[in-house]
Amino acid sequence: MYKHQLRNFYIPEEQSIYLLNANDAKKLKDWVALCMDELRKLGYRDIELVGKGAYGFAFAGLDKAGEQCVFKFSRINLPQHIQERLADEAYMLSQIQHPNVPRYITYQLVKKQGILMMGRARGIDLEQYSLRHGRLPVRLIIDIAAQLASLLKVLRSHQKDGEACPIVHGDIKPSNLVYDEVSGQISLVDWGSSVFAQTDEQGHYLSNNVMALMSADLQNSNARLGDVYFIGAEQRAGALSSPRFDEQGVAGTLYALASGQGCRFGRKAIPARSLGLPNEFATMLDSLLADDPGLRAQAGDYFLKAMPRLAHLVLPDLTLFDDSPQLPFGINAQSRELDTVVYSSRKSFLREHSEEDGIQYVDDVQLERYYKNYLEGMGETEKAFVAAVSRLGRYPVVGGLAIHWQAQGVYVDCHFHLYQQALTDAFTLALNNVVTLARAIAKVGTFKACLFDARQTIHLAREHAEHAFTVPAGLHIPYEVKAVSNAELSSKQHSYFEDGKDPDEQLVLPDAIMDDLAQLNLIRHTGCIIFEVTAFYMKIHSYFHLLDADAEVQFARLLANIVSKIPLIRGDGVGGFMKLPQKATRKFSHQLVLPTCVYPANPYSHR
Repeated sequence: MYKHQLRNFYIPEEQSIYLLNANDAKKLKDWVALCMDELRKLGYRDIELVGKGAYGFAFAGLDKAGEQCVFKFSRINLPQHIQERLADEAYMLSQIQHPNVPRYITYQLVKKQGILMMGRARGIDLEQYSLRHGRLPVRLIIDIAAQLASLLKVLRSHQKDGEACPIVHGDIKPSNLVYDEVSGQISLVDWGSSVFAQTDEQGHYLSNNVMALMSADLQNSNARLGDVYFIGAEQRAGALSSPRFDEQGVAGTLYALASGQGCRFGRKAIPARSLGLPNEFATMLDSLLADDPGLRAQAGDYFLKAMPRLAHLVLPDLTLFDDSPQLPFGINAQSRELDTVVYSSRKSFLREHSEEDGIQYVDDVQLERYYKNYLEGMGETEKAFVAAVSRLGRYPVVGGLAIHWQAQGVYVDCHFHLYQQALTDAFTLALNNVVTLARAIAKVGTFKACLFDARQTIHLAREHAEHAFTVPAGLHIPYEVKAVSNAELSSKQHSYFEDGKDPDEQLVLPDAIMDDLAQLNLIRHTGCIIFEVTAFYMKIHSYFHLLDADAEVQFARLLANIVSKIPLIRGDGVGGFMKLPQKATRKFSHQLVLPTCVYPANPYSHR
């Protein structure tokens, strides 16, 4: 067992607009407004932004007949060959007519800007649904699986000019599946990664024509990367495109929805056979996610063959799990909109070995967004752990987490405050998954994370790197007063400095600010403050909950002192401090894998 250190890193899925500097935020808002304006000029109404990704933006609106439509724009700051993928997506979507796929309407160029227009899928995407509800009911998982199996068969049997020409979607994941709660129907959206398969499911080249085979490029994959949280090993490694790719996307999606996670990587610590699924289905799902390629292929064939039968299983709702919270958190009675961002330090603890030696050479913007920043080189359970911490940031929550792995167990200190009571059960599962995955990591080290509201981030700018940052009049660091009685507070307070200086923090704060932080540390509160400085910009992220109302005057004065001393900050990098309200460490034993828990063969005998 080796002692490692974790480096600073953000782990949001996509950067909040509240973290962009004023310039970039204005560009983004102007661009969205321009797209909406162009759509209104074309005669559409009730335009709204419904999604954004690495390649573009999606808007929804009504046409002249009152039909719901979706309009997809590519990002104009991407290379031309990437922007042209929108035309490719339009062509691929035009090839498919299926009730589980939005209908293709048209593709047109407006002032060199490509716009793809399609029907709007009814309902909510399954990523959002999962975030609201936690693990999905077994009945719903089986229904989704059956619909996806049926759709994969149709894509696999697609023909072009009388010859077999299977279509690969290439990016099946919960956020690309829209679920209509009324009808129970799902729709597979976002065909931007779709291609015609180069090989069939057996790995044979797809052409009976000798000349076509000779002219085809069978040395290079035509596949797009897709979301690395869900795609399989072959697609990630750049293999020739195959219908097997979508079997893997389906497997990762079903696993994530059944476990309440945001990725496929937790399967070793939290196998499908521990999720209360029917035994046959769970075994098939574990096999689809297995390390052995032959077993994966065998399970893929079984999936397509067995789902029509498994769809008829009788699956009433049963309580199979104790879903009480393993870590404490507070709940605000009044809901509030937050843009939660997760910040952590000492990342290198999670770097074990490089699994993907050549991944840095892949030319794809998705790679930078999803993989390079914090997934390269981690083991699967470590990836799942990082993704689980990231998932906490999808909830309106502020707080802090410190995990210490030791030979004798896993020790967790934390403080969380959730700002929407309706999300209590789903957030509990997300937090419990963090604990479960942490228990499965067998090494010595420390991991810390702060969750703050990006809407409260303070932005400062300067014209020259040598100049001091100036503080505008009226600037203040926000805080809330959440007074508690002395009986609720432990006598042993958490300290900003209890673990010593973080060796990975590059920014050295001036002594005058450190003195104020030392005084602040003596007042009962919880929170964090993080200074992030680059050549021309400074961001100050924070959340503070004052627990001793009698000390508010002194608390406010110290925060004001810190603000007044911002011009003293020199250099660049990140420096931050986190304080938890009390010493209430939870200890957990190491547990590499959850025990088996399958849906009972006779659900009516279950008590």
